[in-house]
Amino acid sequence: MSRRFIVMLLLAFPSHVMAQTKEPLKLVATIPLPGLKDGDFDHFAPDIDGHRLFLTDEENDKVDVLDTATNTRVHTIEDAKAPHAILYRKDLKKLFVVEGDASAVRVYDSETYKPLGEIKVSIDADSIAYDPATRYLYVVNGGREAHTPYSLISVIDTNASKKLRDIKVVSNRVEALVLEKSGPRLFCNITGQNTVGVLDRNKGSLLATWPLPPGDQTNVAMAFDEANHRLFVSARKPGRLIVLNSDTGKVIAELPSVGMVDDAAYDAKYKRIYLAGDGYLDVFEQQDPDHYSLLEKVQGGFRAKTGILVPELNRYYLAVPHREGKDAEVRVYDIQP
Repeated sequence: MSRRFIVMLLLAFPSHVMAQTKEPLKLVATIPLPGLKDGDFDHFAPDIDGHRLFLTDEENDKVDVLDTATNTRVHTIEDAKAPHAILYRKDLKKLFVVEGDASAVRVYDSETYKPLGEIKVSIDADSIAYDPATRYLYVVNGGREAHTPYSLISVIDTNASKKLRDIKVVSNRVEALVLEKSGPRLFCNITGQNTVGVLDRNKGSLLATWPLPPGDQTNVAMAFDEANHRLFVSARKPGRLIVLNSDTGKVIAELPSVGMVDDAAYDAKYKRIYLAGDGYLDVFEQQDPDHYSLLEKVQGGFRAKTGILVPELNRYYLAVPHREGKDAEVRVYDIQP
């Protein structure tokens, strides 16, 4: 092959094509979910050893059980009442499903999926955080649907399936919860006030509130890089990724992002943040604790705002609701270096 021919061949390809890098997420499978009507999903929960993934069909009143080895739906728990979040306790072989319209955390056998009981909370129970050291489950409930000017974070002993106490937060809307592993703090999005709350989960007291940057509103999703003391908060109005110093609340960075985000995840291995929102899944790169950039906007779907990072499988799962006659589905992505 002549040198002239090689030069002509290179010139035939645009430089940006030659310089393309590997995408951070590679679609490898799609799990169809036929039989669902239009309506949002809310959250996932994994069972790593059992090769299962649980998904709440919030507006279809169901919980899907997915096989992560075969990428199929293997079971559906029917008659869940607006399920939002799930905790799977492998050792107890139990599922704790937060059902907003039942005003309860319902407990199911994780093998037979039969109901075992429930723990009553206020209406509109939603987000959760779990402390594996104490086996306590923290559940947001009350507020808007309860017509109260405050929300509750209920503390549930999952060993005894019993509510221990309520932590009152003076706001009619509280969203995501994140626990600190190295200390007693509990971070929460106090969405009704456009602030982040810092609580002592042992004392049940509010330590601080950190306001969002001016103009940013409706903070719903949250993720945490505890090693680098960085808290990632997603605002919906307008779409923003806000990076806070988790010791002081200082704003470190603020970047435009997809809107209507409901799930955020931090990937400690690849130093990325995933935001699942309306139309896109945004992947941000953490260059160092103080610097961030948008790596890719992955095409999502209408209100496809439910996603989960499963590091043990090196995969990210995105739930796409039923829309305009097209069946709902879960998209399975391999995480690329």
